[in-house]
Amino acid sequence: MANISGKKRMRNALLACVGLFSLLAVRIGYIQFVQGEELQTLAYMQQTLDRMINPNRGTIYDRNGTVLAMSASVETVTINPTNISEGNKEKVAQSLSNIFELDYESVLKKVNKKTSIETIIKKVDKEKTDKLREWMNSTGITAGINIDEDTKRYYPYGSLASHIIGFTGSDNQGLDGIEAKYNEILSGTQGKIVRTSDASGSVIGTGEEEYIPAVDGDSLVLSIDANVQSIATKYLEEACIDNECTDGGVVIIMQPDTGDVLAMATYPEYDLNDPFTINSEEIKSSWDSLSQTDKNIQLQQMWRNKAITDTYEPGSTFKLITTSIALEEKIVTDIDKPGQFTCTGGIDIAGTYIKCWRYYRPHGAESLRDALMNSCNPIFIGLGQKVGVKKYYKYLEKFGLLNKTGIDLSGEAGSIFLAEEKVGPVELATLSFGQRFEVTPIQLITAVSAIANGGKLVTPRFVTATVDSETGEKTEIEPSIKNEVISEETASKVRDMMESVVAEGTGKNAKVEGYSIGGKTGTSEDGVNTNKYVTSFMGLSPADAPEIVILVVLYNPTGEGGHQGGAVAAPVAGNILSEVLPYLETEKQEEKEKVTVPNVVGMTVKEAKSELKKVELDIKINNQPENLNESEAIITEQIPNAGITQEKNGYIICEIK
Repeated sequence: MANISGKKRMRNALLACVGLFSLLAVRIGYIQFVQGEELQTLAYMQQTLDRMINPNRGTIYDRNGTVLAMSASVETVTINPTNISEGNKEKVAQSLSNIFELDYESVLKKVNKKTSIETIIKKVDKEKTDKLREWMNSTGITAGINIDEDTKRYYPYGSLASHIIGFTGSDNQGLDGIEAKYNEILSGTQGKIVRTSDASGSVIGTGEEEYIPAVDGDSLVLSIDANVQSIATKYLEEACIDNECTDGGVVIIMQPDTGDVLAMATYPEYDLNDPFTINSEEIKSSWDSLSQTDKNIQLQQMWRNKAITDTYEPGSTFKLITTSIALEEKIVTDIDKPGQFTCTGGIDIAGTYIKCWRYYRPHGAESLRDALMNSCNPIFIGLGQKVGVKKYYKYLEKFGLLNKTGIDLSGEAGSIFLAEEKVGPVELATLSFGQRFEVTPIQLITAVSAIANGGKLVTPRFVTATVDSETGEKTEIEPSIKNEVISEETASKVRDMMESVVAEGTGKNAKVEGYSIGGKTGTSEDGVNTNKYVTSFMGLSPADAPEIVILVVLYNPTGEGGHQGGAVAAPVAGNILSEVLPYLETEKQEEKEKVTVPNVVGMTVKEAKSELKKVELDIKINNQPENLNESEAIITEQIPNAGITQEKNGYIICEIK
């Protein structure tokens, strides 16, 4: 019986051993074939400490080499939680939270994680990380704590050109503006540090780290001139504050031949070094009470570049387009033919009576030059009717007004026009003088640049060159010329009339002593029945061969100065040009001799002509009848008034009875 029991025990023990080894084999097989890849990855994560090295983001320069955006050296602190011993975890968490002013519980949570790497703080000044180094040296606790070089984006001029340049996020990626549009070029390629260690964090082998260097991003050269941008920004801010423009404003200055944008100012701007802080004191006071959704909406509104994202009715500045079409189609050939047109105060179009802005005292007989100087709506309505819908839309296409300009910034909006087949006589009438459709400021200034440069449509742009980060080689980018819109002859005539608008018409507040300025004012409603207005001025200089084109747009001016383009927007353009033209070394006009205007009120036209001839001035009669009796017609009003100085060989405008 004893032998039988012993054999039974041996058999049971053998079976137990076989079972145990079978289970072990199954477990090993499971680990090898089922969990093998996962465990291998975890082992690699624990033993191989990869730390990423951020490259220097490319520098952004203005056209003169002034730095607008650059990368400054900072440091990033990371930890390898599995390599920090249990006895040191609380000490490490306490020190990190104290030095970098972080929440202790949050840091401790990271220290206790079972991951290969955790970021404690990014882009911190070396002054702070030096304190960590001192602590590590004094305590001898170094395993699992890493301090690596990093870069931080810095904008030397703060808010200057904020809506153009844009900004980056904490990961060094572009989030807005040029930074976002050209992120792939600017960002470069990350490098890394690879070090192999055992489970305790001790270095395996020679202890050498494999260093894979980062490749810095390439740099960009912009068309922007920081000085011109500063001038535009200064006067735009003054105008928006003085005229109480509730919705801000825009100024664009372009070179018409190349499409280079020298300045694009949007008010109000924001601080590029602190782009997530709202720029409105009113909103800032209630910021903490806003929902995250409302905060995001306010930030998006602050970052919005109205020059390319917002549309508006251009008003009378659009008469430059109608004028160009009429001349190109030979509807008008002589821009100075007296009495070619007549303003009676309004015009009837398909049963709808549309008034001239000066309906209470009609302009009377006018040449095309007079009509543009007076900004006379009925004349341009008549021209539009003669052009016709089909041809008008053909020119809208040629001027680039039915498409986006293709400017190198994200978020560009398109224009809002009625479909061609839906345009009737009344819609064509309002289109002809710039109302009941919308364009963006960049679309309008691009279209008018075609008038300025002799008839060619160019693509507006900001980036003119790239600079290789490794070789320093600069690659120029050629301007993009799309098509010919109008002839040089037409463009020259329109520019000549634009000069008269500033010299003697509604744009005279844009005058700059010593320079020839051409322009056109505009006033339009901001929506239907909103009681809001948009006031604007489109200008160019020198008038005969323009080097720059300027557009000023002010949204809803509510100040005492009113909302008319000639009174509100034109002076802003004049102030800007008075500084920009000398800075660009634009050649001055030869100073013309001036004379004092005599008083001719109360004289007959014949007597007035004789008196004015003595000082080499001429006379122009407003509302001049076809059969004028110069010996009987009495002058009742004159512009300019007596005593004002006027350039010799000019003329004065008179009313008669």
